[in-house]
Amino acid sequence: MSWSKAMPANPVVAVAGATGAVGQEMLKVLEQRKFPAKAIKPLASKRSAGNRIPFGDDELLVEEMTPESFEGVDIALFSAGASVSKEYREAVVNAGAVMIDNSSAFRVEKDVPLVVPEVNAHDLEWHSGVISNPNCSTIQMVVALKPLNDIAHVDRVVVSTYQATSGGGMKAMNELYHQTRDYLDGNELTIEAFQHQIAFNCIPHIDVFHEDLYTKEEWKMVVETTKIFGDDNIKVAPTCVRVPVLRCHAESLNVELAAPVSLEQARAAFEAAEGVTLMDDPFDNVYPMPGLLAHTDDVYVGRLREDPTVENGLAFWIVADQIRKGAALNAVQIAEALLP
Repeated sequence: MSWSKAMPANPVVAVAGATGAVGQEMLKVLEQRKFPAKAIKPLASKRSAGNRIPFGDDELLVEEMTPESFEGVDIALFSAGASVSKEYREAVVNAGAVMIDNSSAFRVEKDVPLVVPEVNAHDLEWHSGVISNPNCSTIQMVVALKPLNDIAHVDRVVVSTYQATSGGGMKAMNELYHQTRDYLDGNELTIEAFQHQIAFNCIPHIDVFHEDLYTKEEWKMVVETTKIFGDDNIKVAPTCVRVPVLRCHAESLNVELAAPVSLEQARAAFEAAEGVTLMDDPFDNVYPMPGLLAHTDDVYVGRLREDPTVENGLAFWIVADQIRKGAALNAVQIAEALLP
């Protein structure tokens, strides 16, 4: 079933989870991109209700989220966790709003589009009131794969991720700050957000392990990539690692294509692609680095080279801001694509 309600040119937008890291970034992106909202309603838990949060030169009053909060709302941007999204799905849809959900709650449901606008905006045509934002590590990878897949089918991807602490939320980012300070001061480290110390360390473990010894984060990259491209023939072999970086995820990709693609063709495709910036001059030390690209919108590509170990192989490195393109920005781009 597809959605039949027409989207107004100036929709009322609710932001659920408005006081969290991604919710705050959603508000910032709405303001920066001058989203034509008639009104914006920041929603959060009871304990945050009554707080004021900045929006441009003004402030917005945070309201307690209840099922009645969505009456009169056209678009509901959700970043409040999977359990909350599931709890409020019926209330949002029954109110006539479109839920754009940043959690994992509905990503693999067959009747819910999983959308990265630069890759598969056409899937918005069949939504029935709920649209899912993919996982952050998947989003930046498929944006980079799309221009290559348009030239020659992507048969296989071996990807290793270097994922920022922002993927674990504000608490995880703060833990990196505090552990780094305590480590340098010789103090005992407090470990709460991750399984191990994150300061001066890398943890090859994001989310729970499955019986096949891959983590849920790695599983997400496999199933979400095939759903976004609508192509079960794309094979993905991921290893996901948490690193002591604040906001930007990096990924190392080795891509096997169905036909030869020269470095010149790949560079031209990346340069022409929406949402991609090529930073690739290694002899002048130009390549994307996560510590220097926070608060940016694009997926940055560098270290482009041939992979001589497979036929039609390319290797490259990508970086994107996890809170923006990996979450808030992608959700707002979906909302923009819904406008008449």
